[in-house]
Amino acid sequence: MNQLPNKLRKKLTDREVTGSLRSLGNTRAGLVDFSSNDYLGFSVSEEIFNTTSQILQDYTLEKNGASGSRLLSGNNKLIEDTELFIADFHKAETAIIFNSGYDSNIGFFSSVPQRGDIIFYDEYIHASIRDGISMSKAKAYKYGHNDLDGLAQLIERQVAITRGELPAETSRQTEAQIIYIVTESVFSMDGDMPDLQKLTNFCSANNYYLIVDEAHAIGVVGKGKGLVQELGIEEQVFARIITFGKALGCHGAAILGSHQLIAYLVNFARSFIYTTSLSPHSVGAILASYRQLANEQTTEDNLIERLHRNIAMLRFYIKMYNIDEDFIVSTSAIHSCIISGNECVKNISERLKGQGFDVKAILSPTVPEGKERLRICLHSFNTEAEIEKAIKHLAAFIHNQ
Repeated sequence: MNQLPNKLRKKLTDREVTGSLRSLGNTRAGLVDFSSNDYLGFSVSEEIFNTTSQILQDYTLEKNGASGSRLLSGNNKLIEDTELFIADFHKAETAIIFNSGYDSNIGFFSSVPQRGDIIFYDEYIHASIRDGISMSKAKAYKYGHNDLDGLAQLIERQVAITRGELPAETSRQTEAQIIYIVTESVFSMDGDMPDLQKLTNFCSANNYYLIVDEAHAIGVVGKGKGLVQELGIEEQVFARIITFGKALGCHGAAILGSHQLIAYLVNFARSFIYTTSLSPHSVGAILASYRQLANEQTTEDNLIERLHRNIAMLRFYIKMYNIDEDFIVSTSAIHSCIISGNECVKNISERLKGQGFDVKAILSPTVPEGKERLRICLHSFNTEAEIEKAIKHLAAFIHNQ
């Protein structure tokens, strides 16, 4: 019984045929990093590493594991203090730490929206949110990417249909129907942003519950605090989802919201309840990274400012080498160059590696067929010479393909 069933082998074969078969590999040593989400270089920060060790000593938590779930033996003062620090930093009532961004999205969307509710989500929303939504008993519909007018029309149509389907005796359920709107502040594949102020105003005017995934905005947008805080709309957003595996350079995630929301998640979010808590070292690293992010707010020529200078440089050289029409417009740390076809984009990625640059190819079905791309991630530690050279080579490969 060691053989893979035929229908599963066929799925692998289909991936091979379309050039979309995934495999694990190590990052080639010596390549310039244009692929990781470590936007501020925190994952290799010696200062954060040393601070983490000191935090564990301060809390007398120098041990390897949490020993159980938060509701059993895995809770401690360190994780509670870290949640308080995060909530204060992000001007939220409170925060709750999950083991990963995937766990936070699974936990939230599988437990919060109820039967009879409706979820409307941007078509480019992250796969973890889609998976969480698929576990919900609520109805769910996707709307066109960053298309607020289309969203409004979709809501009007679907709400009317839903109410028309309900018999008269369930009218009380209809009145209690809750609408959830889900977006990201920076989209992970395109690097673009919604008109979040306009979307927030729309949700507030209609009593819709807005959820914003800020995974790729933390450490980058709004002086590192995220797009919600940059716009000053914290009190109008029902929940914010933040992750620590991007600019914070460590691991885990948190949901920001009201005390009532967090109490609800502690009681009903299965990915929080039924898992061993993060290890003390992981939590210490989160706190150390947040302290460093807070310090960046008061430091001249800080890492966030360096990152934004590099973003401006990249955009300058993209235009200078006449490939701006190949890129999706972005002011974030993520810049995607559309190169249609899995084999074609993989070929250019390999040629860039041959020139010393680690730029990952994003293949279909991760992105729609025909929208395959090179995803360039910028960092505070990239140099202008590296940026120009990478774009110069990319332009040559594009113009000669």
